[in-house]
Amino acid sequence: MNSFNENPGDPQVVDLILHSAAQLCTLWGGVQRGERLGELGLISDGALAIQEGLIAAAGSTEQILENYRSGHMLNASGQVVLPGFVDPHTHLVWAGDRAVEFEQRVAGASYLEIMQAGGGIVSTVRSTREAGLEEMVRASQARVERMLQHGTTTAEVKTGYGLELETELKMLQAILELDADSPLDLVPTFFGAHAIPPEFTAKGSGGAQAYTELVAGEMLPAVKAWWGEHAADRPLPYVDVFCEDGAFSLAQSRTILEAARALGFPLKIHADEFRGLGGTGLAVSLGAASADHLVQTPDEDIQALGGSDTVAVALPCTPFGLAEHEYTPAGAIIAAGGILAIATDLNPGTAWCENIQMAIALATRYMGITPAQAIAAATINAAAAIGRADRVGSLEAGKQADLILLDIPDYRHLGYRFGTNLVSTTMKRGQILEV
Repeated sequence: MNSFNENPGDPQVVDLILHSAAQLCTLWGGVQRGERLGELGLISDGALAIQEGLIAAAGSTEQILENYRSGHMLNASGQVVLPGFVDPHTHLVWAGDRAVEFEQRVAGASYLEIMQAGGGIVSTVRSTREAGLEEMVRASQARVERMLQHGTTTAEVKTGYGLELETELKMLQAILELDADSPLDLVPTFFGAHAIPPEFTAKGSGGAQAYTELVAGEMLPAVKAWWGEHAADRPLPYVDVFCEDGAFSLAQSRTILEAARALGFPLKIHADEFRGLGGTGLAVSLGAASADHLVQTPDEDIQALGGSDTVAVALPCTPFGLAEHEYTPAGAIIAAGGILAIATDLNPGTAWCENIQMAIALATRYMGITPAQAIAAATINAAAAIGRADRVGSLEAGKQADLILLDIPDYRHLGYRFGTNLVSTTMKRGQILEV
């Protein structure tokens, strides 16, 4: 974790020293699975040396000041310092809102009933198809700023509100532009298999199977070609599919994910939100980076997670937003030795929440995990869910200096407190952000 000079009499000059943190939570040592979840690597009176946007060393204030010097000192003033939060599941880019549907839900309509009546995801699809690129970016930029304000420094972002190639590519373009114009690092996911588009639900249209074949046979190759023209210097985006009643069956999900894997795309899946159809087991068998939602996951699939590197991403804001009473069975996943992460599921229908601190508060109450476990799930394990654990998610030598200062005396205030923003300072690549 540390990188100290062998000769402490000759301190190394660095760009910045952060010192005097009441608690420096390093999360060092890699992805945390099973009973190891919650090892914070806590250093009292902690400090960091930062050089060229990277962490040069982490240690006590005494150690860092013995080995490093800088013309720029940041006094953490007794605050808690954490890695910047990583949000591994968001639908950040969309147009419009679904406030009317929220009112319908609180009046008693179910999520699936609203979908079957032409609302839900398809409602946002109509608004997003009509929106221009500039409008979409502008609306999403405000959400980006709120995420940064609440301490998120890296986030995954899905398409999925186009459900036809032109708008899906427009959403990918919006993600690339937001990533280029904002300090928030965005990891894109192609989610053309988010729902069955309305033009495929009419009688004689071929339904879900016809759309599955379109996604697998035409959209995925077109996305790969487009990516090569517009973002050839970046890894291919993830490909996700919603394996659920009313969306894609297990067999259709397999068709899409196997086609994506054959083209070189990394994989994700939405699974087991309302019914356990086997999507988590499918994700494990295909080597997917993550399986997300996981409320109704069968026991055998939980055991499969424990023997794999597929991250179980819990989305506690979603059942909360739907006023549901069942949440991801975190205890069973931990007992099986699985890798547990948490995310906001930021989206316009069920979880318009840019604040991952709220997800932590919900996870501690309704998933039965401790604040320390929730912090690890929202940092190093969340980074693993999007293939970034080698560069973010912990405060270790060589990693990006992405970190947050919380105006609290003890890390346990995360989860304990909610409905407010505990972040006083957000730093990205060693630069303090004005957000």
